[in-house]
Amino acid sequence: MEFLIIIVGILLDRITKKWALNILANGKDIEVIKNFFTFQYLENKGAAFGIFQGKIILLALITLLVLVGMVYYLIKYKPSSKLLKISFALIISGALGNLYDRVIYKYVVDFIMLHYKHLYYFPTFNVADILVVFGTITLAIYILKEGR
Repeated sequence: MEFLIIIVGILLDRITKKWALNILANGKDIEVIKNFFTFQYLENKGAAFGIFQGKIILLALITLLVLVGMVYYLIKYKPSSKLLKISFALIISGALGNLYDRVIYKYVVDFIMLHYKHLYYFPTFNVADILVVFGTITLAIYILKEGR
């Protein structure tokens, strides 16, 4: 099941980023919910919230280290918890999606923008980011539930 989550996550990320590259990259924004939710193309050369701008190699290496660590843990310890395996699968799929962008494009394709009118803008993100966030939340739930 975890392998399927990783494959589906990567596919969803690639399909939506290809769509953003084909439709939004020409400067055409799509307002889904007025003053709240917009699809807008952005090339992020940093990490979350735009930190580490231009540090593509560093970010790719950190991502690779985390991925290797997670896969090593899964292989060596063979955890029985479905919740832990699902959280790792979500994080791995999102990390691979953004790593692909960093290696191929030298930036991450972001396109989902949440905002309140023109007063507040949440940092633009993508499907891979959503996968990492939900995976991290699931991992936190696992840790709290297991008391570790």
